[in-house]
Amino acid sequence: MKTIIEILAEELGQKREYVENVVALMDEGNTIPFIARYRKEMHGAMDDTTLRTLETRLAYLRGLEQRRQEVKTAIANQGKLTDELSCAIDLAATLAEVEDLYRPYKQKRRTRATIAREKGLEGLAQAIFAQDGRAPEVLAADFIDPEKGVETCEDALAGANDIIAENLSDDSDIRKELRALFHRRGTLICKAADPEADTVYRQYYDFSCPVQRLMDHQIMAINRGEKEDVLKISLALPGNEGAALVCRKALRPTLNVSQFVRAAAEDAYDRLIFPSVSREIRSELTDQAGAGAIHNFALNLKPLLMQPPIKGFVTMGLDPGYRNGCKVAVIDETGKVLDTAVVYPTFSQHKKQEAIEILSGLMRRHHVRHLAIGNGTASRETEAMAVELLKAFPDAGYAMVNEAGASVYSASELAAEEFPNYDVNLRSAISIARRLQDPLAELVKIDPKALGVGQYQHDCPQKELTSTLDAVVEDCVNAVGVDLNTASASLLRQVSGLTATTARNIVTYREENGPFTSRAQIKKVPKLGPKAYEQCAGFLRVPESKEILDNTGVHPESYSAAKELLKLCSYDKKDIPAGLGELESRMEHIGMDELTKQCGAGEMTLRDIAKELRKPGRDPREDLPAPVLRKDVLEIKDLQPGMVLTGTVRNVIDFGAFVDIGVHQDGLVHISQIASRRVRHPSEVVKVGDIVRVAVLDVDVKRNRIGLTMKNLPKE
Repeated sequence: MKTIIEILAEELGQKREYVENVVALMDEGNTIPFIARYRKEMHGAMDDTTLRTLETRLAYLRGLEQRRQEVKTAIANQGKLTDELSCAIDLAATLAEVEDLYRPYKQKRRTRATIAREKGLEGLAQAIFAQDGRAPEVLAADFIDPEKGVETCEDALAGANDIIAENLSDDSDIRKELRALFHRRGTLICKAADPEADTVYRQYYDFSCPVQRLMDHQIMAINRGEKEDVLKISLALPGNEGAALVCRKALRPTLNVSQFVRAAAEDAYDRLIFPSVSREIRSELTDQAGAGAIHNFALNLKPLLMQPPIKGFVTMGLDPGYRNGCKVAVIDETGKVLDTAVVYPTFSQHKKQEAIEILSGLMRRHHVRHLAIGNGTASRETEAMAVELLKAFPDAGYAMVNEAGASVYSASELAAEEFPNYDVNLRSAISIARRLQDPLAELVKIDPKALGVGQYQHDCPQKELTSTLDAVVEDCVNAVGVDLNTASASLLRQVSGLTATTARNIVTYREENGPFTSRAQIKKVPKLGPKAYEQCAGFLRVPESKEILDNTGVHPESYSAAKELLKLCSYDKKDIPAGLGELESRMEHIGMDELTKQCGAGEMTLRDIAKELRKPGRDPREDLPAPVLRKDVLEIKDLQPGMVLTGTVRNVIDFGAFVDIGVHQDGLVHISQIASRRVRHPSEVVKVGDIVRVAVLDVDVKRNRIGLTMKNLPKE
């Protein structure tokens, strides 16, 4: 039997020693970001995604092993654990297989078979199932016992039927083969509870699809429709293939074929096995779809969080609205609030002009360069006002910002703590402005499920969804790094090794003692011990430190190696700001073997150090395309088929991608229109935040729908 390490190494295509090292590092309490970034020599540079997969599978396999032992103990306590059964349990590759093997020994509620056994009919069932040619009626005569409630042969045979049927239902081989048959040959069938009702599930009113071809989004939609009593769902196999499979397992062709056993097998399938396995298949499909939706959500969340920041400019945030007006907040280059206002551009032309005058005054007073406009209610009217406003400010531009979750944040305790003197609505405007300046720093304050990417998040297993999305946030924050002197507690708590408590303690220490002057100073923060320091130090940046390495991704444990590398390559730390253009070529000239020996660090670590030394304080998001800043407005009625536009991908789902092309409604690029080649999932081609060229296919103004294509576009 393979060990957990061997299984993981085989599944991930990694060396056994690397997997062993990662498992040991995890068990020692090291975080995934720390392992991925600072222990590359120990795992061959696995990325964070692979490490997360390893972590998840490790937990499953350990849980599987624990369940195996529990099942074997339970069966052994009944005195029924044989060497053969013990071996079968050890070889079971999934929890479902373990439960199938345990099924015959699990304590059941009182069934028809249980009652028959209480009447002493187990022996009759065994004799009939032996199928040795003796007539069931003759065998039944010996089991008539009025005192036990067996009045006639028919009573005895009925009880024997129930026992045989339950035994067949508990047969692990039958259940395993039947599940496989359902996945191969089964069909899911949908019918409408009320065919006349007009609902969003109409496309599933008369729907059938082979189980193996069902898409995750179809499963999620069908499940939701069933939950809302709109759809009725069933599973089916062609002809009587399911019953035939059970009969083949039950009957013994070399002996006399027993019609009684055949009838019992068919009863087992219809009454016990089919309903049970159908539920299991539906559950498997739901789990599969949930896992797919969670994976898709994570794929979308990462690029959303990693959108390039637009730093260094005063920004005005506009939170559109009708009745309560458009909330306005002006923030400086660091995110500090400079001014606020409320204007009412949708009330009348007079109010619109009044709003433009107020905003013009704010722009001149604070030298505003960028406008961030929330894409919610009244955004179209607000955008039109902004375009008119910007005619007087040719150097300024605006961007539509996805405001999903802004209202959640503005009403939260965190927002009240950050901005106690501002109204809830103004907090939304502040958040929208900050999202343009630094999306990651602002979005970490909001539950990832509220950020408007993915689909069916409320139907996914919430524990798994939260765990996965939290891991994405953690990986993104640590990939970018955090300024120790400006980061909020919300951002700091996502840093490897820090908790909500230590993050708050860092902010408190900073407020009481002034800015940090070195990484080592955080050791003085209450409740931040040596292990936490080891895990977090490399991801914290201190631009104010005299030690320039404190503003890089070089871990303090490697400072001596970094200094030795500079020395061997004839550089000094004071050369770093001016640039180390020849560092890599000098390293190659000396040779990596010599450098690793002299510096006392592995080759991967030294190459990472060199990358950091060349660009201290570098933000990896800066390498990505910047958000689109606009100066004009486009409405859906302006769109014509064939029109080529540039847009931003806002969401990627199973059947396509939604692209913001500058009108109030995002357009859909169906999966069939994403590329000329066959695409299994849109994420193979695009991701959230991508800047893409699209052509308009069709426009339905009445239904507010826009069809787009990315295929066969004219060259720019």
